[in-house]
This record gives sequence, structure tokens and C-alpha cells, in this order.
Amino acid sequence: MVIGDMMLDRFIWGRVRRISPEAPVPVVEVERESCQPGGASNVVNNIGALGARTCMVGVVGSDADGQILRDELSRAGVEVSGIAIDSDRPTAVKTRVVAHSQQVVRVDREARGPLSERTHQKIESSAAKESPFVDAVVFSDYSKGVLSRRLVEVVCESTLHRGVPVLGNAKPGNLDLFRGITMVSLNLSEAEAAVGFEIDGEASLSRAGLALLRRVETRYALITLGARGLALFTSGLEAPFRVPAINVPVYDVSGAGDTVISTLALALSAGSDARTAANLASMAAGTVVRKFGVATASRDEIVALYRELAEGLVTYHPQELG
Repeated sequence: MVIGDMMLDRFIWGRVRRISPEAPVPVVEVERESCQPGGASNVVNNIGALGARTCMVGVVGSDADGQILRDELSRAGVEVSGIAIDSDRPTAVKTRVVAHSQQVVRVDREARGPLSERTHQKIESSAAKESPFVDAVVFSDYSKGVLSRRLVEVVCESTLHRGVPVLGNAKPGNLDLFRGITMVSLNLSEAEAAVGFEIDGEASLSRAGLALLRRVETRYALITLGARGLALFTSGLEAPFRVPAINVPVYDVSGAGDTVISTLALALSAGSDARTAANLASMAAGTVVRKFGVATASRDEIVALYRELAEGLVTYHPQELG
């Protein structure tokens, strides 16, 4: 089950032949448009692409974009009955204009305010209904108002005692919402904001990871480091487990964090230990950054990347910070 801030990613594809006479901006001649699930919807899409059965709990507006998003998820095999429809909020849409494989501009339409009590109750009810039957939970936070401490507690009460892994992709301002879950994940800049100091070397990285473990009272904390890989911190251990990134051509890092948390959740639910799960997540991220746009990784692609590494066709990036 994925719970969080749903979005629709819309792409307008075209080409540029001239600059506008009205302002020094390119004129994009539109050739086609496409849509795909984004935000928490991309997390559930990633988990499904790896072969799991999935359900989505979140909110969309009572608009055409909300219907498109639900239809896209349904076609991907996602259970969408847990998605609340709120007529007072637009569906969050990020529109990217792309010309010659380069993003020209992004236009966001969204509501960031808190949900109404009625919508919150719908989401909590859906999450509580599904929680006893799921093998893993991911909270996907994009600071759009869906997640609350009460919602996290409702889910944890019916999952953690069964050994179900509960993971959260957290934004720094909402970190305390996730207290007591199994694993919290942040990227480097988010981790710096959360701990209040710059992470500029191995010593400060360790200090940040331990601070996150203490603050969130979680078993694991993961910091994604871009080309420097992943750092997995485990409660009771001082040093992180470092997973190097794969040195592959990077076309787009959009959604790579969603791929990481998705792979971690599915691996842990299947009985993997956290270190193996982190290695798999790094491989999955290495597959999606080679694609343009918000993408997913398949099991076959992850295996193929392992083979490339074994055959020396790709190598690891250096790990050290600073």
C-alpha cells in the first residue's frame, strides 16, 4: 500500500525553430502530449513494475486530470478504491514542456493547504481498511497535505506488530510525522535541512544519519547521495552501510528517489535484509536514470545491470564525500 501526495505528470513534447518576437524565449512547436502518474502515484507504479500487487491511498480533484490519473493507475493494475475525490482541490499536475529532449519550462498546478477533515477521514478509513492485509507500506511525502501524524499512527497500529515494513520518503518539515516507522529515507539536501548542518564529508554524514535515527525513532535511516550512492544507517550501529552508485549515463534523475523507496519496500516485504534491499535499490535507481522522464525499473532491467557490472561494462562511482 502506498499512501501520499498523488500527482499527474504531463509532458508536452515539441521542437524549437525560432525565438519569440514578443520576448527572448523559445517558441515550442508542439508535436505530442503524454501523461503518467507522478509523486506518490509514481511510487505505486514503480512497485507494480517490479511485479507486486498494489493499492493507492491518496486524493485527487473531481476534475479531468484526476480521472486521467485514476485511469492510468487502473490500467497499470493498481487498486484505486482508496483514492478520495475532493471537489475543493485540483488534482496536482506538473506540466513539463520538452524540446529536443531538454526541459524548457515546468508549470505546476496544485493545492498545498491541509485537507478538509472529511477528506482526511476518507483517507484514514481507506488506509485502516487495507492495512491488515498488506505486506508493506510506503508513505510518499511531497508536502501537499495528505499525510498526518494521525494517519501514520492508524497504519502503524495494524502493521508493525505483524512485522510489516513501513517506509517513508520524508520531507524535512514533516519528519516527525514518521516517528516509529521501520525506515525513513531522505536525499542529501533534505537530510541537511532536517539535521541543521552541512553534510560535507564522511564524519558529518555519520553524524546526520545517527541524528535521524534518534529523532524519528526508526530502525533504519537512508540518505541518498546521488552519484555517491546510498548510506544506510541502522539503529545501534555507529557506521553506515555504504552502497555505491553505478556509473551509468544519466539522462534524468526525476523520480529516482521514488524508485529507491519502491525497491526497498518490495525487497523488505519479500524477506530481504536491509543491506541487500539497499543494494537492489541502488541498481534500480541506476536503471531509471538512464531513461528520460519519470520512469520505472523492471526486474529484468535490474538483473541486466548486475550483468553489465559483472562483465565490466559499467563500474561503481567513488563513494567518498568531500
